[in-house]
Amino acid sequence: MLKVALIPLFLLAAPAAAQTAMSAESFDSYTRGKTLFYGLHGTNYGAERYLDGQRVIWSFLDGDCKEGFWYAENGQICFVYEDRPTPQCWTFSKGSSGLIARFKNDPTDLELYEAEDTGQEMLCHGPKVGV
Repeated sequence: MLKVALIPLFLLAAPAAAQTAMSAESFDSYTRGKTLFYGLHGTNYGAERYLDGQRVIWSFLDGDCKEGFWYAENGQICFVYEDRPTPQCWTFSKGSSGLIARFKNDPTDLELYEAEDTGQEMLCHGPKVGV
């Protein structure tokens, strides 16, 4: 009897390999003013709001948001956040379903894909207050 493997639909929507890297201008034009939600292996990974002046706000969708900025370097887009001064560099390309982001020199080949553009603000809780 022939066994057929069923592939969940969300895996079919995930991009395969990244194509040509986006330039800083293309990346800025595509992202500015948007809130993009990113997925990893069919699950939500995080969201980023892209503001004017290459400023960003990132969240792992836990209500804790980090402000930062991005810049281009050696064909990659690098991000620096308020709680992490070491740049995190990614190569972005455009796939059939949106952006594909591959982390620089990642031995596990971490590849995120654009899951959704809601056009809405992501949830950010206020500052943590002591007792």
